Amino acid sequence: MSLPSRLLAAGVAGLVMAGALIAPSPATAAVPASSSAPSRNARTSAEERRRVDSVPTPKLGWYSCYTWAQCATAKLPLDYDRPNGEQVTLALLRVKAKDQKHKIGSLFVNPGGPGASSVSLALAAPFFLSDSLLDRFDIVGMDPRGIGFSDPVMCFAGPGRQQPVLAKLNTGFPYGVKEEKAFVKAAAKQGRACSTYGRDLAGAMSTAEVARDMDVMRRAVGDSKLTYLGFSYGTALGQYYANMFPDRFRAIAVDGVIDPRAWVGSRATAGQVQDDRLRSADGAWKALQEIMRRCNQAGAAKCEFSGQALRRFRIVANRLKAKPLSVGGQKITYATFISMALSSLYDVEAGAEVTELAAALWRLTTPGAKTTGTETLTVARAHQKAIGRAFPYDNSFDAYAAVMCTDGYHPTSGSAWIKAGAKADKRAPYFGRAWAWASASCARNSWTVRDEDAYLGPFNRRTKNPVLVVGSYWDPATNYADAVKSAKLLPNSRLLSSANWGHTAYGTSACVTNAMDHYLLTRSLPARGKSCVGDVQPFRTNLADNPTETSESTFNLTTATPAEIAAQGLPTENTPKVLPPVR
Repeated sequence: MSLPSRLLAAGVAGLVMAGALIAPSPATAAVPASSSAPSRNARTSAEERRRVDSVPTPKLGWYSCYTWAQCATAKLPLDYDRPNGEQVTLALLRVKAKDQKHKIGSLFVNPGGPGASSVSLALAAPFFLSDSLLDRFDIVGMDPRGIGFSDPVMCFAGPGRQQPVLAKLNTGFPYGVKEEKAFVKAAAKQGRACSTYGRDLAGAMSTAEVARDMDVMRRAVGDSKLTYLGFSYGTALGQYYANMFPDRFRAIAVDGVIDPRAWVGSRATAGQVQDDRLRSADGAWKALQEIMRRCNQAGAAKCEFSGQALRRFRIVANRLKAKPLSVGGQKITYATFISMALSSLYDVEAGAEVTELAAALWRLTTPGAKTTGTETLTVARAHQKAIGRAFPYDNSFDAYAAVMCTDGYHPTSGSAWIKAGAKADKRAPYFGRAWAWASASCARNSWTVRDEDAYLGPFNRRTKNPVLVVGSYWDPATNYADAVKSAKLLPNSRLLSSANWGHTAYGTSACVTNAMDHYLLTRSLPARGKSCVGDVQPFRTNLADNPTETSESTFNLTTATPAEIAAQGLPTENTPKVLPPVR
């Protein structure tokens, strides 16, 4: 998924888009040289130089927007092999450096997704980036082609054609023969729609095209070298740039890392669904087990779900498999519950979020159980966080699929996902299906549009300047193992590990934040093998010492005003939709 909500919840509401710590051994943090022979020539290839350097530097007409920022648009070739052909419009936003006299340059940021808005992230920069970065860099967000405020990809002629398909896809994941068949059918419809009605843009949205766009925009903002901070899927973009333009960046920091080889796959692995390579589900399952272990260890005074917590989680899941629950007018199915749990694992307060959700559903599904009046609000908040609300035309599924499906190799038929999902659930219970089905629209017999200029590797180029790779042990979306693999793959890189909760590490401790800031400012890498610990660790305080949730008796979802809903942390109609819940 994209950058976690903890960094974006600090106040950009006006922008409509947007126990003792037991950690794995840090010994894996050492970064040996890549096992595959890297290219020794840290130089952009003649082919890529021809593509991007043939495009004239756009003149950006910056204008004031959103009070503290500046906005601009630029036109770039849809196909870099045809620089004078059809153009695509990109949207950019920057927050200017506070100390212009000592400015280093621009810091390009990307929150991931794929499909999340870099413009939104750059606008939020004053609320999550350190003052040292805000002082010395113009923070620049470039919405990738097809995404956000840039020309949006639309695979359907209108919401009337799109909504029947989204109604089937927007279920978290399918469970059971009937749902699986319906999901495969809907995913195939989306694949065909993106390959026909939306083909011009959908077929030109590979990560390589965005890396080329970013190189031209680097030039446009006046930087001789790129400085980049990418989160989640944005780490794939950073690694693509490092390998395609190994001599054109001064610093690239990637946090919440995707192994680009697993993202792309190969002809040999084309029969695998993407998460059989990425193993995001394995990271989520590892995090859930650790939370439930710590919950039991902490006891009832600190965790309300303690006492065979993982077993009771399974019982709640089985109850919802047998009979969905209606809560506050929302149907909570087994898939909805797992989607909510996965979404909760993205948060720095993952321990409290997951166990509070599980405890509420335990009480609601146990006949005769004493309820507290807070259960409906707890479940409703988790449901809205995971599922979101629909806009008249929501292109989040289109954008996510357009990048993923054009970037890599995928199975031929949608039926492959049925077997893969069931198998993945055995390897990573609950989350195996959730992550496996995310790529179902990419079946090659329905997704037929291709980007002939997609980059398939190599991803082990020796770069002129070093890359900082940051991985979190308990990340539920970008498995820590991927950060280790990526750091081993890039010869001139360094791995920084963090035992924090949630998705991505920046902002979770002074240790990791200072190390990342220092690298971006000075290009100095942290010590080899350095490992940080997140400030927020679950179940350290007694529940009685924590503020109580607003009870159902004093908060009514059906009568509350938008402001009252927002105050409870629930989305309003103007809140960005963040579907599908991805990297």
